[in-house]
Amino acid sequence: MLNSLSGRFLILTTVFVMLAEVLIFLPSVARFRVDYLDARLERAQIASLALLADDMIDPELEQELLDNAGVYNVALQRDATRELMLSSPMPGAVDASFDLRDATPWVLVRDALARLIDPQDRLIRVLGYPQRDAGELIEVTMDSAPLRAAMIEYGLRILMLSAVISVITAVLLFMAVRRFLVAPIKGVVNHMKRFADAPEDARSIIRPTAGVKELREAEEALQSLETQLSQSLRQKERLAQLGGAVARVSHDLRNILTSAQLFTDRIEMSEDPAVKRLAPKLVGSITRAVSLCETTLAFGKAEEPAPVLTQFNLAALVNEVLEAERLAIGDHDVSLSEDIPATMQIRGDPEQLYRVIANLVRNARQAIIGNGEPGEISVSARAAESEWVIRVTDTGPGLPAKARDHLFQPFQGGARKGGAGLGLAIVAELVRNHGGSLSLTGSDSHGTCFEVRLPMGDLT
Repeated sequence: MLNSLSGRFLILTTVFVMLAEVLIFLPSVARFRVDYLDARLERAQIASLALLADDMIDPELEQELLDNAGVYNVALQRDATRELMLSSPMPGAVDASFDLRDATPWVLVRDALARLIDPQDRLIRVLGYPQRDAGELIEVTMDSAPLRAAMIEYGLRILMLSAVISVITAVLLFMAVRRFLVAPIKGVVNHMKRFADAPEDARSIIRPTAGVKELREAEEALQSLETQLSQSLRQKERLAQLGGAVARVSHDLRNILTSAQLFTDRIEMSEDPAVKRLAPKLVGSITRAVSLCETTLAFGKAEEPAPVLTQFNLAALVNEVLEAERLAIGDHDVSLSEDIPATMQIRGDPEQLYRVIANLVRNARQAIIGNGEPGEISVSARAAESEWVIRVTDTGPGLPAKARDHLFQPFQGGARKGGAGLGLAIVAELVRNHGGSLSLTGSDSHGTCFEVRLPMGDLT
């Protein structure tokens, strides 16, 4: 109970209400003291009026008037003349005087506190203004013990009332907190438990209903989080199924392409000049298709084969990529260009770097054709101080924001509508396996540029 939010709120409320009552306790007691002394002055003034009505008052009646007023003597100042109106023998000397006429609140609180903590019965003098302008000053002498007893009695009543108010206030706030805060929070916790049991079930996602602004914001944030998590789980399940399907398809396709590869030997033996010219490209395409199936199977195992590093001519490799792309472009208004030194030799895995450049060029070509506008794709390379830099630029429409946010994540960074988003993820992994980096250096309505950096390392 005490460890719960509502239980601690109950305790804190009780403590704070009691603290507030304590802060007003002394001013209340000081006000009571002033009222008590004013009442004594008023009674003393009434008693003195009886004397003014009859100068020859009986001593016994005079004492009775003083006893009724609770004072020993009464002095009244009228017309700048102070006169002792009623008097009786005093038990001792006056210990202190208190002037109520111009006392500040701080002085009244201080005097009240001093009277509460002083248990001795002392003789005090009190000065004040007469009621109804009956003079300039009235002064009485009285004992302090009855005043202190009355103040203590009043203070106890105040404390008891404060305790009752604190308890009632705390209980009401306790009930309100349980109704408007604790209950909705428990509802959120129950929603979280149900969602944890079945995160794929969209029915377990919380629906914001809280009326409290902060709690509703928490519910909305939780709803967004649960929605994204549920979608991610469903996507991963579909991707797992897709991965199994791709692995099976790649396996069968590899067998088919391997069989087709056996027939290319006969094609190479043909005497037809066109066949002789195209046969090497067909053989190379089938070989790459077989390699692609094998690497797709490897990707399904969350790994790419380690690159086999050799030195090769980059210009020849890029030219081969662009020749294949020209066949795919067909009648579309897309031009291809390259700016690579003819003798530039780099070290890497030719098959994997062919896939890297081919993927980047293919993506650019598909973006330009999908845009329906003429465009240009350019591949350039240069040797920096310790690395080779290959740039693939295009004049296409640029990448969408979603693609830029998840650019190199499998199945999430698709650069075109309907794309799976696997190509750039494979490219990035192939480049990383070479110890290099792939980055998007620019993408807007004027085009896109990817940059591949490969370390030179030790060329000897």
